[in-house]
Amino acid sequence: MSSEIHTISLFKPILIDRGRIRISVISRPTLDDGKTPDPRIIQGITHHEWVKDFAPPPKLIGAYKRGEINWEKYEERYLEFLRSSPTKQMVRKFASRCVKEKITLACIEDEANHCHRRLLAEELQRHKPELIIVHK
Repeated sequence: MSSEIHTISLFKPILIDRGRIRISVISRPTLDDGKTPDPRIIQGITHHEWVKDFAPPPKLIGAYKRGEINWEKYEERYLEFLRSSPTKQMVRKFASRCVKEKITLACIEDEANHCHRRLLAEELQRHKPELIIVHK
């Protein structure tokens, strides 16, 4: 049996995910300065749950945003983070949940190709190969 895990931008209407649980995986709901609350991100409106445990570490985000590392290095470090303890155990547990429930991973990026939600979905699929990834 296969199950789909979707990924989407938080800024796309939640109605697109009708019947699915939209889970924010951002580090914090702020503007690019990392301090000012982003008024567009509201639990219950843009997402149902917030699982901060899968957000990239702040130093990793900062290094990428400042141009200190490229996307390939960001990707490598984020995967190291997901595969380290205790995050690895949380990923395994969440992968099992994704097989049982209709889950959509959401982040602020418009496209999944340069977003950690894609990397997270792929890591979940590595633990549960029956997961089919759908980027919206």
